[in-house]
Amino acid sequence: MAFDEGLAERVREGLSRRSDLSERKMFGGLCFMLGGNMCCGVVGEELMLRVGPDAYESTLALEHAREMDFTGRSLRGMVYVATDGLSEDSQLDEWLRLAVDFAASLPAK
Repeated sequence: MAFDEGLAERVREGLSRRSDLSERKMFGGLCFMLGGNMCCGVVGEELMLRVGPDAYESTLALEHAREMDFTGRSLRGMVYVATDGLSEDSQLDEWLRLAVDFAASLPAK
């Protein structure tokens, strides 16, 4: 599966201040890792966020978010964000903050 290179570049820019950023192809798309922990990614044209179990329900309640059902069943703690919720850089930054907050709470690998 191809992923949206333009969105991937916007995510790179949004996370560029992080010295612990790396990338890995995963889920048929591109994942961004912080400190060796999966943070977010681009799958097709959608943003994928790892928000963790505590923020999962509140994130799903936000407009443009839906459960990540990559395997045919919901992956708790992971959400997709539709392209309509990513049109402005400020929107993308808010979504990324949710994933960065969770990834930053994990011990580095």
